[in-house]
Amino acid sequence: MIETDIYDVLNMHFSRADQAVLEIREFDFNSIRFDNFEVVKTFDTFIYRFSKIQDYMGEKLFPAFLDRLGEYKRSMPFRDILTTLERLEIISSSQEWMNYREIRNSITHEYPGSYEDIIDGIKLALNAFDDMGEIYRRIKFYDIKGR
Repeated sequence: MIETDIYDVLNMHFSRADQAVLEIREFDFNSIRFDNFEVVKTFDTFIYRFSKIQDYMGEKLFPAFLDRLGEYKRSMPFRDILTTLERLEIISSSQEWMNYREIRNSITHEYPGSYEDIIDGIKLALNAFDDMGEIYRRIKFYDIKGR
């Protein structure tokens, strides 16, 4: 089984992100004010946790999962990790995960006055967050079932 600390870290990030997501889904995106500290704080929390989840899954969870299955080599390029996960039907496609990385990169770079871009990025990240949660659940199920 994968080390429990990997699951513990991801569970913490998902739990905290889930709370921010609940708040964000209540926002009226047509009237969001970026001078409202609570709105900005909620976005910042989600962006931070989304980034941490995306990074941690790619850097820790995926290699640990593939190692447990005997499919991982230390010199494995990240693209090969994704291709293997795709073959195992853990992720839909390698490109989709790379798109999540692009979303992460775009929402972490905030530019004053580009509020429409920020909102568009948040919307994309919300969809990606749901998908990442499903991927995480799939790995945990596969890991526990395979014991």
